[in-house]
Amino acid sequence: MVTNNILERFSKNWWELLLRGILAIVFGLMAFAMPGISLVAIALIYGVYALTDGLVSMMFGVRAGAGGMILSGLLGIAFGIYTMFRPLVTTMALIYVVGIWVMVRGIGEVVTAIRLRERISNEWALILHGIVSIGFGVLLFARPAAGALAIAWVIGTYALISGLLLIRLSLRVRRIPEDIQRYANAA
Repeated sequence: MVTNNILERFSKNWWELLLRGILAIVFGLMAFAMPGISLVAIALIYGVYALTDGLVSMMFGVRAGAGGMILSGLLGIAFGIYTMFRPLVTTMALIYVVGIWVMVRGIGEVVTAIRLRERISNEWALILHGIVSIGFGVLLFARPAAGALAIAWVIGTYALISGLLLIRLSLRVRRIPEDIQRYANAA
């Protein structure tokens, strides 16, 4: 069954979720530590983050057979590369690029979590991460003219929340084999 394959891959590759969480937290802290930097610099930082996160998401999605994560990974890679090569053009569109990316990512994660809800407990972390991502994307579309400082703080806050939720999820799925064994022994 596809769901078993995804669950097994989540468990075996929990460290990839942990890496995504750590990268998100590092990115978020950088956005708070350097709020006065220009949007071009934020675009370049975002480009590196999106490329790295996209690569890790795509690898995880391929291993887990999770199409939504593969798609979000490919979009992250594409947005990251484009941003790094065209930061001036991307600066004005950055808000919309990030908004689209996080909404697609959020939808993919909610769908994946719903498919796994009968197999694991605490799938709420992935669902909540997806909902936070979708909400963040909507916020970016609603307030595109906000100042650079506010944008940096909003992006930093999202990255920190995203990172914490992904780290929580990674620590939970890491224990899945132990939980399965514990339930098997109890039966």
